[in-house]
Amino acid sequence: MKLFGWYFKSNLLVRILLGLILGAVCGIVFGPAMTWASPFGEIFIRLLKMIVMPVILFTLTVGAASVHPSQLGRVGVKALIIYMISTGFAVSFGLICGNLFRPGKGIQIAASAAEGVKANVSVPSLVDTLINVVPVNPFGAIAEGNVLPVIFFCLLFGIGLAYARNSEDEQISQSGETVFRFFNGGAEIMYMVVHWILQYAPIGVFALIADVFGKQGAEAFGPLGWTTLAVYLAFVGHMLLIYGGMLMVFKLSPFAFFSKAKGAIVTAFVTRSSGGTLPVSMEAADSKMGISQGVYSFSLPLGATINMDGTAIYQGVCAIFVGFAIGTPLTFSQQLTIIATSLLASIGTAGVPGAGAIMLMMVLESVGLKVEPGSPVAMAYAMIFGIDALLDMGRTACNVTGDLAVTCIVAKSENEMDSSYWQKEEQMVGQLSEPLAD
Repeated sequence: MKLFGWYFKSNLLVRILLGLILGAVCGIVFGPAMTWASPFGEIFIRLLKMIVMPVILFTLTVGAASVHPSQLGRVGVKALIIYMISTGFAVSFGLICGNLFRPGKGIQIAASAAEGVKANVSVPSLVDTLINVVPVNPFGAIAEGNVLPVIFFCLLFGIGLAYARNSEDEQISQSGETVFRFFNGGAEIMYMVVHWILQYAPIGVFALIADVFGKQGAEAFGPLGWTTLAVYLAFVGHMLLIYGGMLMVFKLSPFAFFSKAKGAIVTAFVTRSSGGTLPVSMEAADSKMGISQGVYSFSLPLGATINMDGTAIYQGVCAIFVGFAIGTPLTFSQQLTIIATSLLASIGTAGVPGAGAIMLMMVLESVGLKVEPGSPVAMAYAMIFGIDALLDMGRTACNVTGDLAVTCIVAKSENEMDSSYWQKEEQMVGQLSEPLAD
């Protein structure tokens, strides 16, 4: 273990980026000769596929069961609804940007193999998609890897578990607590397994990217840059238009909000952790926004758990990228399925390390794009995974911004906000603008 101590002690982000760069360089320099690395990439894809269902099963159940039923009062329901609405807008915004920028168009990864993907992908109708969300046999859905039905079942099971844990009947309460501890233990174990798999990620990314660039050459750099630009423009657009618009509806200054929230936003961008940024977000809500503790102490942790607007945008753009990269652009029905999957999957997965990349695999599977080892979909997915850390900074900042914006809106609507905090800010903004007017 000491022999590889330098590897495990070094920054994972740096290792993945180095894997991406070295893989691209080796692929361009040595070309098709890099096919020897392909098995290492296939192992990485298999490891990721291995954890998808256990992650959904344990983390979504725990996430839904962690919300105390009594907290789902007026404040809780209001926050939950706004979070869900904003996530719906977010993934729609990501899909719009993806359709406008068309990232991945022209790559044509393994064109001959992609024809096989086109032939195998059957796109169900919207009505069939909605009906199939409800599983006939949840265990069969788990065995078959059907993502949407499993998510639906886990959410229902988790909500039932939350009520059981808080039942007045002591026997039911104890049984519920026992079941919760089992799933919580499973979730904690999955966090460790995901961490171990991510240690292999630099090697897997190197192998997969070397294979892609060995076949595509330097032409693959352009689509990745285009994808990054599309994702970040979608982040900024969502934060300014959606959050800014929602704040203005409740007569709160977007300029003042971003001024007060900038510390939390920067912290989220640097740490790439909504949970790690929570103390900074709470401090901003309390001392800079004048929000009562009764609101932010519930709304912000809830947001850190279920609000994944940045991740939803990322999924929308990156799913479009994968579709174009393999020569199978997503249909309107598939894009609606992505919205549904993102909304359902947003509860509970935020605490998982590498949540965005894992959720992207769930989304791709839900629209029939199976991330099978050696497939064009797996190669396109690997290209996204290589720049995932860069995209993760932006999506975490977007997530935290949403947590604070929704908390402000709920507090304002419930008269749980000290308006003097905002008046001072607006007066200062007015004083700064007076010299410009002169």
